[in-house]
Amino acid sequence: MAKSAFSSMKLAFLAAAAMLPAAALAGCTCEADEEDRDKTLALKYKMAALASILAAGAAGVCLPVAAKRIPALSPERSLFFVVKAFAAGVILSTGFIHVLPDAFESLTSPCIPEHPWGDFPFTGFVAMVAAIGTLMVDTYATSYYGRRSRVKAADGGHDDEERAVPVHTHAVHGHSHGAVSLEAVSGDTELLRHRVISQVLELGIIVHSVIIGIALGASESPKTIKPLIAALTFHQFFEGIGLGGCITQAKFNARAVAIMAVFFSLTTPIGIAIGIGITNIYSETSPTALIVEGVFNSASAGILIYMALVDLLSADFMSPKLQNNGKLQLGANVSLLIGAGCMSLLAKWA
Repeated sequence: MAKSAFSSMKLAFLAAAAMLPAAALAGCTCEADEEDRDKTLALKYKMAALASILAAGAAGVCLPVAAKRIPALSPERSLFFVVKAFAAGVILSTGFIHVLPDAFESLTSPCIPEHPWGDFPFTGFVAMVAAIGTLMVDTYATSYYGRRSRVKAADGGHDDEERAVPVHTHAVHGHSHGAVSLEAVSGDTELLRHRVISQVLELGIIVHSVIIGIALGASESPKTIKPLIAALTFHQFFEGIGLGGCITQAKFNARAVAIMAVFFSLTTPIGIAIGIGITNIYSETSPTALIVEGVFNSASAGILIYMALVDLLSADFMSPKLQNNGKLQLGANVSLLIGAGCMSLLAKWA
């Protein structure tokens, strides 16, 4: 049920994002900036961007999944926490430094109507609502499947004595069964939470990935595209590692892992392909296009910031494994700062 619901949400976001080019056909109130335009050279850069971003995204999301076979990179090892902290820093910086400022720029542009867009800080409001909505989805989905897990455990064939809270008597057999049952319920709840986290995180990622892909694909300026190739390649790789780590912890079956990995890997390239297809009719200064971009980027920023802080960083940094290991705690903090710093530095060029 949850999987189909999240799939429907993904498709809805992709459909809305795909409608963005058509929305851009609305009447413009501003002239597009005159840039150094070279369609032939720009197309070569776009092809390079498409291949580079596709390869980086696929490598990033598959690396944690494949690393299950490498003991040093398994989710239970310390190195996994350090790498995941770096990836979370990249995602956090993406929300704060890349996506949110773009949303502010779009929704405060002089090209869109002053009323109502100039009367209220819609960018922050939409980001806040998206973060609250993510919290609600996270909470209710985890709560719902936690209850289902407990009911299933209660009906799993053990009698009442085996499911009861264990007491210290000579009935050692009943005591051990009860403890195993409670551990199983706790483990199932944690596993379900990881599954909710991975699906919501992917939802937030694909929203801005499609939008930035369309913007890159529609651009005819090599000077604009060139720095974006490096920035988006780096971004997709480490964002993929963050998502792949969540997918690994969720322990999906092979088919679900493949679907989520392919879906993540293809979103930005699909956006680029759409942008290439509508290069001649897309206007980045169209009021409707700016509003759609601004609203979707605001929502994406809220989702990414919430997921990075709450579900990726807080969950790991407050875990007993990190709290009881000073060296690991230091390594995770340094890794987080490096990831956020590197992604923030890319804002200088893209």
